[in-house]
Amino acid sequence: MSAIEEKLALHIRATGLPTPEREVRFHATRKWRFDFAWPSRMLALEIEGGTHRRGRHTSPEGFERDCEKYNTAALGGWTVLRVTSDMVRDGRALALIEEAFLDVSTR
Repeated sequence: MSAIEEKLALHIRATGLPTPEREVRFHATRKWRFDFAWPSRMLALEIEGGTHRRGRHTSPEGFERDCEKYNTAALGGWTVLRVTSDMVRDGRALALIEEAFLDVSTR
């Protein structure tokens, strides 16, 4: 796990939110995985790395592969939250997860 993923895991534990599963495979034939997932709620979170240095997620090919992955997840009923490393560091990612749990519990 990357340092930024460990940081988010620590933030989640500190708030008392349900513990997510890590590296969850969600497709029967593809090797796609979510960084964090709460399968019982069909909620997942992906940390998009390399946004400042033109990493895999920001290359044209990587972006297209991510679109395919996220669209397949959505069609399968998953809600996928996408965040950047900066969003983890400044707390916006955690706030988004908390909001998602509030929204899910009030539906």
